[in-house]
Amino acid sequence: MAKLTTEELLEQFAGLTLVELNDFVKAFEDKFEVTAAAPVAVAGAAGAGAAEVEEEKDSFDVILEAAGDKKIQVIKTVRELTSLGLGEAKAVVDGAPKAVLEGANKEAAEKAKAALEEAGATVTLK
Repeated sequence: MAKLTTEELLEQFAGLTLVELNDFVKAFEDKFEVTAAAPVAVAGAAGAGAAEVEEEKDSFDVILEAAGDKKIQVIKTVRELTSLGLGEAKAVVDGAPKAVLEGANKEAAEKAKAALEEAGATVTLK
């Protein structure tokens, strides 16, 4: 098996959907017995940098306004979109309005919004 360069790996990841990427992260965590808890901190840092880039509007925050009547389905969707555990995802849904994704690109933000709305949530992009 040929070893892939960092650039080749990044190209492969760029082609994945959010759900596929989330599945990969979970498999990576299981295989190497690590936790990807850092993305929460990174998302916060990306959110801070997003204010500077917001003029061009290529960075979006996905805000969960309300869970609607299918709360359990919305919690499942939040878990699929993020690396949050069940408790953290429930806290996001219970704390609505709350950011689900921060500093996401337009395509990822629109996919996340569509997935949450399909689950029954009310969502806005900022």
